[in-house]
Amino acid sequence: MHFSSQQRLGDAVVERAFTLGEIPGILWTPAAPPPDSAPAPLILIGHPPLGLDRMYPRLAGRARHYVAEYGFAAATIELPGCGERPRWAAAEQARADLRRAMAMESGGAVGGEIIDALILPLVDRAVPEWRAALDELLALPGIGGPVGYEGGVISIGVRLAVVEPRVVAAGLFAGSLVPAAVFEEARRVTIPLHVLLQWDDEGNDRQAALDLFDAFGSREKTLHANLGGHTGVPRFELDTGARFFARHLTGEPR
Repeated sequence: MHFSSQQRLGDAVVERAFTLGEIPGILWTPAAPPPDSAPAPLILIGHPPLGLDRMYPRLAGRARHYVAEYGFAAATIELPGCGERPRWAAAEQARADLRRAMAMESGGAVGGEIIDALILPLVDRAVPEWRAALDELLALPGIGGPVGYEGGVISIGVRLAVVEPRVVAAGLFAGSLVPAAVFEEARRVTIPLHVLLQWDDEGNDRQAALDLFDAFGSREKTLHANLGGHTGVPRFELDTGARFFARHLTGEPR
């Protein structure tokens, strides 16, 4: 892991850009942790495949809240084929197929083969990269487990929750472009979950999102459904999610 830049975000947060091989990422940590404090729990912040530059304002806003208000560390990495990473021909074709399917006069129904072609290769590539980044991040001074994962492509979160034992809680953003194979993986998820659903999200099938929530095998799973479209998640949900992570990463109710 190579750090290439550093800046302070206000008085409480340090932001560092890094690369892990060809993978860009960003790490946010407390600027001045208490001298006797334990290593900070880590939250991995996922994002949709739109590129870190485009997603930066939202990612940094969430990270600053976690770090400044709760003392966590937070990190994100660029997804395969996104941002400045090499283009991925199969993914570009799958996105084009998805756009055509959603624009059809028949109502935009998306076939399972298109969803599989778009999502499954992304999950297969992204999850090992998240795990490699986690190896490096947890080796840094001042950062320790346990680890939470939040946001991003929900299928990536499902796979991480199944295969990565260091991730002990997840906050997921409900979406409906989920392959049937991921529904089966969801039944193997056992960690606590906090799931957000925008009830009027024009880009997601509400019933499919509810069906996925029902499929999760976790004994503790909470669904927060709010009125509004895809980008209308209420501000208070950021703090609700942070309190969820505080309970499961530190054992301290907030």
